[in-house]
Amino acid sequence: MYEVNRRRFLGLTASVAAASLAQSLLTHEAFAVPSQLPPGIQLYAVREPLTADTRGTLQSLHKIGFREVESAGFGRYSATEFGRMIHDVGLRCPSAHLPFNTATDLGPLFADAHALGAEYATSSVLRMVSAPGSNTPLPPLGLDGFQKAAARMNEIGRAAKAAGLQYAYHNHNFEFERMPDGSFGYDLLLTQTDSSLVKFELDCGWMISAGAKPTDYFTRYPGRFRMLHVKDFQPLLSPTIQLRGPGRPVGVELGRGFIDYKPIFAAASSAGIEHAFAEQEGPYLRPQLESAKVSYNYLESLR
Repeated sequence: MYEVNRRRFLGLTASVAAASLAQSLLTHEAFAVPSQLPPGIQLYAVREPLTADTRGTLQSLHKIGFREVESAGFGRYSATEFGRMIHDVGLRCPSAHLPFNTATDLGPLFADAHALGAEYATSSVLRMVSAPGSNTPLPPLGLDGFQKAAARMNEIGRAAKAAGLQYAYHNHNFEFERMPDGSFGYDLLLTQTDSSLVKFELDCGWMISAGAKPTDYFTRYPGRFRMLHVKDFQPLLSPTIQLRGPGRPVGVELGRGFIDYKPIFAAASSAGIEHAFAEQEGPYLRPQLESAKVSYNYLESLR
């Protein structure tokens, strides 16, 4: 998700321990995970119809088969009004994406999460960025930048816990910048945040496009991941951490790109994942609700 637009519009851990177990997880039965999780979608993926007809779009998502949504803002409605519409059409909103990167008073954001009935107060991009629409690549964060981001995540997590919520951080690809010791900045965010205060929403598409593997992270950091973003990209010549500019990956509908989600869902079956939200990056080649139907059908194919 394009980080500035997301703010503006706002606003499966055990790994396979033996080869025999790995093989068993790659059977049809192992893919019970998607069928056990209510099918979800990030509302950013349908932002255009949602803006034009909020209630009608939510009803259409329910008719497609989705049962959970993740918010990315409320359009012209208050969080209470938006949450009521979500509930009225038979959907749930367990996670609310909120603009913690720009807020100085977190109280109203937590109130919005509660109004939606959310359990997770989620954010991404805890860094300064330039104006919306810029095509200039983001500068490196560096070790100091990632350390500051981790400290900020702990602060938000502490405040969220006091408000009766769980903070979760959503990655893009820039978090896989290499640190001086060769590790990823993303690992620093995991190791320097309190595991009880900060959980992670793993965006599989962005992680894989940057050259890392979700299944490796399920193994290395047990208990840290609670949600997934499920998206696809056109094949890449090489991994990239460019979120903007010419190196930015090009989004496609689920199942139309290069990412194979079967092993991810298989490994995630014991990783503590509670929610999985389909999402899509642009460009869209058809109306967004039609693309949402393609995403739902792909999730269903994993059953």
